[in-house]
Amino acid sequence: MLICGIHDGHNAAAALVKDGVLLGALQEERVTRVKNWMGFPAGALERLLIHHGLHLQDVDSFVFSGYYSAATPGKGPGDREAQVRAFKDMCSLRGDVHRRLRKTPLRDVVQRRRSSQRLNPLSALGVKRERIHFIEHHRCHAATAAYGASFDPDALIVTLDGAGDGICASISVYDKEGKLQRLATIAEKQSIGILWALITSLLGMVPLEHEYKIMGMAPYASGKSVRDAADRFASAFVYRDGMWDLASGVPEINYSYEFWRGKLEFVRFDAICAGLQLFTEELISRWIGDWLNKTGRRKLRLSGGVFMNVKLNKLLMERAEVEKIYVFPSCGDETNAIGAAWALLEDQSKSELIQPVGHFYLGTALAERAIEAASELAREKNFRVEKPADIEAHVAELLANGQIVARCDGAEEFGARALGNRSILADPSNPKVVQTINRAIKNRDFWMPFACSVLAEAEERYIANPGKASAPYMILAFDSRNTQEIVAGCHPEDGSIRPQVVTEAHNPKYHRLLRLFMDRTGRGAVLNTSFNLHGEPIVSQPAEAVDVLERSGLKYLALGGYLISKRTPQL
Repeated sequence: MLICGIHDGHNAAAALVKDGVLLGALQEERVTRVKNWMGFPAGALERLLIHHGLHLQDVDSFVFSGYYSAATPGKGPGDREAQVRAFKDMCSLRGDVHRRLRKTPLRDVVQRRRSSQRLNPLSALGVKRERIHFIEHHRCHAATAAYGASFDPDALIVTLDGAGDGICASISVYDKEGKLQRLATIAEKQSIGILWALITSLLGMVPLEHEYKIMGMAPYASGKSVRDAADRFASAFVYRDGMWDLASGVPEINYSYEFWRGKLEFVRFDAICAGLQLFTEELISRWIGDWLNKTGRRKLRLSGGVFMNVKLNKLLMERAEVEKIYVFPSCGDETNAIGAAWALLEDQSKSELIQPVGHFYLGTALAERAIEAASELAREKNFRVEKPADIEAHVAELLANGQIVARCDGAEEFGARALGNRSILADPSNPKVVQTINRAIKNRDFWMPFACSVLAEAEERYIANPGKASAPYMILAFDSRNTQEIVAGCHPEDGSIRPQVVTEAHNPKYHRLLRLFMDRTGRGAVLNTSFNLHGEPIVSQPAEAVDVLERSGLKYLALGGYLISKRTPQL
C-alpha cells in the first residue's frame, strides 16, 4: 500500500510511505527555491515519484495534515517585508475584526471553502475524492513522535507548536490496543508558539522563521533584567492542574500585538529574548513534569515546532523523571506530511507496519547527469574543476589546512537541519571561521552559534551526555567537553553544543570524511552549517550548489566526486 502524506501549510512538504516504510520526504521550498513555501507541494511530490520510479496512479491514498489549511501570509519571492506587516496586522487590533468573524457562521463557510479548495490540485490530476483523507494537525505531530522511534507503549507523547485545527498542544498515551489516546489539549488562543512568532515580529525579525534567533540571543543576557522579563511573560498566563490559560484581561495571543508591545516597552532586546526563553522553559518543563507524574510515565516523546528549541529539549532531558527522551527530527510542520501517512495507517489498524526512522536523508539523490552538467557550468564560469581519486580524503585535507568547503553529495536531508550532504564544513577548533563564514557566505546575525558534526567514535570526547540520549539529528543540545577543540561549533556564550553524531550506518561517506579529518588533526568533529545563503532554502540540486558558490565568498565545493574551486584569491 502506497500512501502520500501532504502538508500544504507553512513549509509545505510531501512524503511517500509504502507498506509502512518511509520511502522519502521533500519540502516544496527545495523545488521553488522560496523559503518556507506554503501551498500544495506539487513539485516535491513530482520529484519524489520520479525518484522512486512511481506514478501518481500508484498511490493508493493521499492524506492531508490538518482539517483546515492555515492562512499564513506571504509565500512568494520578495514579499518578506509584506509577510511581517501582514503578521503584525493579523495579530493587532485590525485582527480583532477577524477574531469576531470567527465566532459567526461565516467561519464555517470559509473553512468549508478552504477545505474544498485544498482538493483542487489533486482533482486536477485526476485523483478521485475517495482516495483523499484528512488527519487532524496535532494527531500528525503525535504520530511522528509515537512512531518515529521503535514502538514503546510506556511513552508519554507531547505535541507543542503555534497552532493547528484550533489547538497548540496535546498530551497522549497509548491505549490497551496500542493506539494513541489523547488526554488533554491546549487551545490556540493561549499558544506559546504564536507568542514566540509575535515577539519575533516585535523585535523586527521574520515571524515563523526567525524564532531561533531569539533562542540564540538568550544566553547573552543574565541577571535581574532576565528574571523581570520572564515574569512579564508569566504574568499573562495562569497555570493549574496540568493546563495553562490566559490571565484575566489578556487578549487572545493571536490578536495581542499591541498588548505585548506595551508590556515590553523599554525592556532591552537581549533581556526580552532571554526572558522569553526562561519563561518557556519554566512553563513547559512544569507542564510536562506534571503529566509525567499524572500518568506515571518516564519516557518522553516530543514533536511540534516549539520542540525545535534545543535548549528547552536539553532542560527536559535533564529532568529527574525522564528516563529516555525522543524528539522527532526537524519536528516543525513539514514533518506532518510523514505524520499524516502514519496516522492513516493507525486508522486502518496497520500501525504495526510502520518502520521507525533511521537516517534523515529522505530527499532525492544527486543524478550523475545533473552533476556532470553542473560541473560543465562551473568550467564555463572559469572555475577550476577536478575529479580527485578520493574526494573524501581531499576534502579532509582541505579542512585540516584551514579551508572552508561546501559539500553536496548523495540524498538531501529532510527538514531544517543540514546533516552533511548539503553542508558547509570547517575546522571547529578555529574560532575565526565563524566570522569568515558569516561575513562571506551566510550573512547570519553575529550572535548566532554554529553546530558540529561529531564522529560517533568521538562522541564522549565532546558531548556531556550522561543519559546516553541518541543525537543524530541536531535536535538536542548538551554541555560540551574539550570545548577548545570545537569552539567554533559551540555556543560562544554558554559553550553548549547542538551536535549531529555521525555513524557509519547513517552516512558512510560522511562518516569516512570525519574519520580522515581526525586522522590528520586528532579532532573527531567538524563545524557544520547548512549550505545556503541567508534567507534561502538549503541547496537541493547541483546547479544550485554552483550558483551559491558563485554568489558567495566560498572557494571550494565538493560536488559528488568533483572538487570545484574558484581561481580568485581565498577567503
